[in-house]
Order: sequence, then structure tokens, then C-alpha cells
Amino acid sequence: MGGPSGPRGPLAGPSWRRQPAPPARAARSPWRRRGPRAAPAEPAEQPGRRGRGGRWAARDQLGAGARPAHFPVGVGQGIDPAHRRVRPPRSSQGCWQRGRGSTESRTPTRGLSMESRAGPRPGGLSYCVAFSQLLGLTVVAVTGAWLGLYRGGIAWESDLQFNVHPLCMVIGLVFLQADALLVYRVFRNEAKRTTKILHGLLHGCAFVMALVGLVAVFDHHRKRGYPDLYSLHSWCGLLAFVLYVVQWLVGFSFFLFPGASFSLRTRYRPLHIFFGASIFLLSVGTALLGLKEALLFKLGTKYSTFEPEGVLANVLGLLLAGFALVVLYILTRAEWKRPPQAEEQALSMDFKTLTEGDSPGSQ
Repeated sequence: MGGPSGPRGPLAGPSWRRQPAPPARAARSPWRRRGPRAAPAEPAEQPGRRGRGGRWAARDQLGAGARPAHFPVGVGQGIDPAHRRVRPPRSSQGCWQRGRGSTESRTPTRGLSMESRAGPRPGGLSYCVAFSQLLGLTVVAVTGAWLGLYRGGIAWESDLQFNVHPLCMVIGLVFLQADALLVYRVFRNEAKRTTKILHGLLHGCAFVMALVGLVAVFDHHRKRGYPDLYSLHSWCGLLAFVLYVVQWLVGFSFFLFPGASFSLRTRYRPLHIFFGASIFLLSVGTALLGLKEALLFKLGTKYSTFEPEGVLANVLGLLLAGFALVVLYILTRAEWKRPPQAEEQALSMDFKTLTEGDSPGSQ
């Protein structure tokens, strides 16, 4: 018998012999195109676990996008049926926000302009504003034509000084005052403080023009020795001017100058809006009275014979009335009012907290 190293030793046999090495596998090229992967097999139903029956069977019957009433929120959109795990939902702070129960409705929440956040401009507002401006400029042009064709023009150091009065009053207390009232309808999506400043500047320009017109008429009466303040036109005009000055000063101190409290501003705002529209209508009515008075003083009985000056003045009166009606219509449309901005409401509550010591959520 052979020893341990012999062919018949105890270490002899197939388990001891070296097995031939398997053939080397060819290395796969990294640029080799891979074929489509096979779909994962359905997990087999195990004892004690829920298989494809129950909820998943009901979901397969209804479809991938639907969920029965007894399904929890997110089934069909947020749960992967192949792996039985919940996918993390999209963050509400991202660029898109998916509505509940819908896989198609997507609404952008970032990168919106101020106009898109506040909503589009209401239909018809732009046309009405443009028409009002056309009427207003026509009123100013017809007034200048009337004074130039039939009253000799405008001058300060002559008998034509009186003609400065109607032109300045129409420009100031009619046209510029109307534009100041329409600022909050035209600039709906601009910053509130910018709109306030523009509103106040237009009223300031109107005040300067009206003051020049008053100085012109009183100076003309003083030079000619005419009495003052005896007609209805002069009384209404003086009342409109005084109310206009008071309105401008109170509005400046309440809304532009940071001195009034939040509650005082809130209570005064409706009165400010009412007196603004009332003073504008009073100014237009006073202009109509002055136009009629000027025609009667010069034409007298010839006014009833359809004199060209009288016809032109009547057309001017109709234009004044139409301009006032269009402006009043724009101001009274509730859906054309300036929409409140979220930033403005937050600033208002902060201002209330600073001025009155109230918390933003106290009311």
C-alpha cells in the first residue's frame, strides 16, 4: 500500500484533485448598450400578509388615478403598489403645488408678478378711463377755443385777465381733480404709498391752478371796481375751493403724514372718499353756473337767437356734464376698486400695533 503521498493514499480521490478553472468571463464594455430591464415580479403572497386582494384589488378595478371612498388620502398618487411604500409628497413651498385628488392640475406659486397675484384688470375699466381722459382734454381744449375765439384770448396785465379764471378753474378743479380721483382705479397693482403720493401731487397741482384762477378774478374785479361774491356762482365756487383745501390738508395729515392712528384713519376714510366725489361734482356744477353767467352778461337777449358763441358754450356745458358722469361712474363701480394687497394689509396691522398697541389678531 502506498503512503499518504502515494496514488492510493488517504488524500487520494476526486475531492483532493485540483478542479479545472472555469473559463474567464469576457469583460463588458462600458459603452455597451443595455437592453430594457425586465419588470419586477409581483411579490408572492405570504401567509399572514395581505396580497393583491382587498384595497389593491379595488384600486386595480378603479384605475391607477382613482381611489375609493374608503382609501386613505394619497392612495393612487402617493403609494407605489409594486413595493408597498409611501413616496414623499411634493413640498408646498416648491415651484408647483399639486391639488388633492388630481394628477393634472398644477398651479405655479413662485415667480408671479404683482399684477398676476392681484388679478387681471377688470374688463371695461381701461376703455372707460380712456374715454374720460378724452372727454377731459376735449373740455380743456373747447374752453381755450371759446376764450380765444369769442373773448379775445388770455393775458394777465390787461382786460383779458378775467379769462385766466375760467381756464385755470377748468384745468384745476375739474380735469386735474378728476385725474387725482381716478388714480386708485388706474394704478391698481402699484405700491400703495406710490399711489398715495401721486394722488396728493395731482391734488396739489389742482390747488395751485385754482388759486391762480381765484387771484385773477379778484384782481380783475378790484381793478375794474366790480363787486365780489354776490352771485350764486361765486358762493358755490368759494365753498368748493374752501372744502377742497380742507379736504387736501386733512387727507395729507391722515394718510401721508404718519401722525394719525390706525382707527382714526379707518373711520375717516369713507368720509374722505365721499367728500372727494362731492367736491368734484360741486366744482363741475359751479363751472356750469359760471358759464351761464358769462353768456348772459355778454349776449343778453341774443342768447336765445342761437349765437355761435352760445352754441359753443352749450356744447362745452354738455362736455362738462358728460365728463363728470363718466368719472362718477368709474368711481362708483365696486368691482373696479383697488384690491387690497397682502403686503399692504400686513403693513397696516403693523402700523396699528405701533400706533395703538394692539396685536394684529385682536380684531
